[in-house]
Amino acid sequence: MQENKNILQYFIEGFTKNYVNFKGRARRKEYWGFTLFSILSFILVMSVADYAPENIGHIIRLSMLAFFLPGLAVANRRMHDIGKSGTTVLVYFIPVIGVIWLLVLLTTSSQKHANKYGPDPKNPSPESELDLIGTE
Repeated sequence: MQENKNILQYFIEGFTKNYVNFKGRARRKEYWGFTLFSILSFILVMSVADYAPENIGHIIRLSMLAFFLPGLAVANRRMHDIGKSGTTVLVYFIPVIGVIWLLVLLTTSSQKHANKYGPDPKNPSPESELDLIGTE
């Protein structure tokens, strides 16, 4: 059965056990939770950087570097969740249309049941029909 995680837990996992995990699937809740806390963290970094204007460039580059790989990894897993290749995130680099199309893909519902990228994260171990019927 699926653990009931909150979006902060998904964000923390994105920076710990899933930092560069490009395998498996990520639910919408995991992707958008990670994205929300990444944006909030970056805003916090920017506000702190205002107090050290001589170091602002270094602070911004370091924070962007810290968020880049886990953000790419969770987007890759999100594409897997809808049955697309992780390289689909590269559509982002097509001006305007690419960003819009990627937003559509990122908000698309998960594929039900397991796909070639792994089990359904909402229900990772569904009961088979034989389990429901019973075997005696």
